[in-house]
Formats: sequence, structure tokens, C-alpha cells
Amino acid sequence: MNSISSLVKGAIEVGRFSIPYRIYENKGPHIICINGIQQSMGMWHSFVSRFANDYRITLFDFPNQGKAKIITEPSQVSLDEQVQILSAVLNKTGVNREATVCTASWGGVVAVAFASKFHNRIKRLICASLGTKPNKKMIETIMQGATIDFNDRDKMTQVLIKSFGDNLPEKIKQKIISQFRLMKEESVRAFYQHGLSVIASKELSEVVDLKNIRVKTILLNGENDTIIDLDNVRFLASQIPDCEVKVIKGVGHFLHMEREEVLDIYEDILTSNGARTHA
Repeated sequence: MNSISSLVKGAIEVGRFSIPYRIYENKGPHIICINGIQQSMGMWHSFVSRFANDYRITLFDFPNQGKAKIITEPSQVSLDEQVQILSAVLNKTGVNREATVCTASWGGVVAVAFASKFHNRIKRLICASLGTKPNKKMIETIMQGATIDFNDRDKMTQVLIKSFGDNLPEKIKQKIISQFRLMKEESVRAFYQHGLSVIASKELSEVVDLKNIRVKTILLNGENDTIIDLDNVRFLASQIPDCEVKVIKGVGHFLHMEREEVLDIYEDILTSNGARTHA
């Protein structure tokens, strides 16, 4: 087992953004985690608790997440800008080319876009709750949320949690409610504008050259996920050269945030092919 040597906190300016990051220093293999939309580094708390003794873990927030800042307008952030941010964070934090990238939801879109452009920069992708297009339930949720007054944050969170967060522990539901209550109006607007842009956008395969991804990719899908269809996940896997799908029983969209036992599956993946080293 490798022990944590230190926790390093910092921020990097990337174009018009200030991006905060954390490094859980360790001599073990490297992992970098990418949040879902409107989530923050805090979503990986149980993941870090489980793996930081054996892996060097890097976390960061995109604009409109956590303490990240948009220095100049607009408040919307393009996929290309998010890929640039990921590239800059990898370089700034010293993540090596043998790293595993673990993602949640939209974070997977950024990761596959990055992997299709930058070959040999990472070793493996583990993408949770990723599909190629929004399903009917997701579209209904986004459209319903877009009609709610921006000042009625509790109603917003009720809609979101009822749609795809019912399996979350009550403690995490309350954190989400508190998060939305504290959000600036421009961040709330950016959140829903992002949702509307997802509805209007093309399929992922038309935006990202999926066949150009050269790293091992594992797609994790909760069997109870209401906004990502399993058939769509399997179609996505068919478009990526070296890809497999793992369906996780008893969980929905938020996987390890719903049940920490899901981290056992991450453990199996991370230790495959001798990925973990022991001191």
C-alpha cells in the first residue's frame, strides 16, 4: 500500500477561466476524475476515500462548478473549451501518460473528445453514465426545468431529483438542494442553457470522432438509470474500437454516489492488467 504524502491545492488560468484543482499525492498509478455537469470535486469524496492510499488522484472543477471562475463572459462554456481545460489540468498537475480517467455523465463527453484528439496522453477511460444522445426522460426533465422561475431553486432540485436522483442517499439529496440554493443566477442559467443545447445538439458520434479513440474504454451504466438508455450505451460502445460495457445492478444515474459498493467494480477495473502497484 502506498501512503498519501500530501494534499496539494491550486488553481490554473486557462483562457478566460480560473480552474481550481486538488492532487492527492501518491507514488501509485495516476487517476484524474472529471465531474458531471453542475457537480463539483466533492462528488468524488467516497472515491478518494477508497483509492487515495493506492493511487495519485487529481480532481478539478470546470467553469460553473465549485469554486471555478469565469473571468470574462459568456457564462456558457463550449466543449472545445472544456477539452482545452482538461489538457491544461493534465499538464499542470503532472498527470502521466499511464493515467486512468474516471468520469461522470457529461464529464465522459469531454473525456472521449479529448481522447479522440490527443493520442497516447492517457491509458484508459472509465466513463460512468454516458450515452450518445438524450433520451425522452432527459428531454422532458430539461424542458420542465427550463420553465421554472430561476429564483425557485427548491422546485428545480425537486424536478431533478425526482427525475434521476431518487436513488441517492438523503444526505446527498440535501447537499444538492443546498448547492442550488447557493448558486448564482448566471450559473443556474448556464446549467439550463447547457441542457437545452444538449437537446438541440447532434449525436455524440457526429461531434466526436469516436473511432479515433485508441485507449481502452469501459462504460459503466446503472440498470436503473432513467436518463441514459442501455441500448444507447451499447451503441456507443460499438463505435469505440476497444470498449466494453458493464451494467451495474441496483443503481441509477449516480452510481457510486448511490451505493459505495459500486467502488468494488472500479477496484476490479483499476487492478486489471497489473494497474496497481504496491510499495
